[in-house]
Amino acid sequence: MSDANLLDETRLIPWLEEHVAGFHGFSELVKFNTGQSNPTYKVVAQSGSYVLRAKPPGELLKSAHQVDREYTVMKALGKTDVPVPRMLALSKEGEASPIGRMFFVMEYLDGRIFWDPALPELEDDSAARSRIYDAMNRALAKLHAVDVETVGLADFGKPGSYFARQTSRWADQYRASELERNEGMHTLIAWLEDNMPEDDGNVSIVHGDYRLDNMIFSSDHEEVIAILDWELSTLGHPLADLSYQCMQWRLPHEGGMRGLMGIDREAIGLPTEEQYVAAYCKRRGVEKIDNWSFYVAFCFFKLAAILQGVYRRSVDGNASNPERAKKMGAAVPLLVAAGLHEVNMKSS
Repeated sequence: MSDANLLDETRLIPWLEEHVAGFHGFSELVKFNTGQSNPTYKVVAQSGSYVLRAKPPGELLKSAHQVDREYTVMKALGKTDVPVPRMLALSKEGEASPIGRMFFVMEYLDGRIFWDPALPELEDDSAARSRIYDAMNRALAKLHAVDVETVGLADFGKPGSYFARQTSRWADQYRASELERNEGMHTLIAWLEDNMPEDDGNVSIVHGDYRLDNMIFSSDHEEVIAILDWELSTLGHPLADLSYQCMQWRLPHEGGMRGLMGIDREAIGLPTEEQYVAAYCKRRGVEKIDNWSFYVAFCFFKLAAILQGVYRRSVDGNASNPERAKKMGAAVPLLVAAGLHEVNMKSS
């Protein structure tokens, strides 16, 4: 673990004993080596295991790493059938925090996390793969069915014009983290701005990074027991989450990318993109989706902007996993090219 990610246990443990109900008998603090945004730790004690998720150290991009928003949305969703961990405590910034930055503590859930959407660890179990994808689909439909006013999240974001606002936000984030000008990215941004669909008034909680490795599954693969990493969540358009997850069908399964392109999906029990979208639409009562290419291109743009920020943090020396961050930065041109291909344009 880099020195930047070390936590002062002499200050942290008393805070946990005071603010986390029942916490006692601290034993161990271990940083998870996965994830690129907010450093996350497993806290082991006689009273059980917990997860601590913090802002990264150092100078950060404006509006990034809002772990308090993660805490807020998961705490609210704890009242629904959307699978989330139980929230236990939130620490604010600065001197009030025993580690000098914002963090929250949640329950530790024992289940399975899968990192590769092809699910190679399930070997020849096609039925298990099918159950996992159906569980993801079902959990997404549950999320988008939540009444934001009922759970107290009516002010969690600005309703309406989601894609316009998100395009503006991530274009600004990208420009703030760009090290060398990528003409293709700027072309893609301009296309999105010029081809923005008319807002249809459809508003839901959106996760913002809905993908396989941000979920914990039950041991029988029947259910998602927790959706994790809500840093990008807000009020928005539900098609943002659906199209974001569907990017994996269009990404290669090579060169550090974890997509499904080139894999015989039917042979191993995975749905096609069309089947996955149809199952979601049936669950949500949606007849058809217009402008699908726009939504997919937007998601390639957004992911490219996110990974550029991760890469920039590695250059600045405050990435959670610096070596992996550099590899992720190399994927930015591939994502830009995929976004341009989606709208039939050439990357320069």
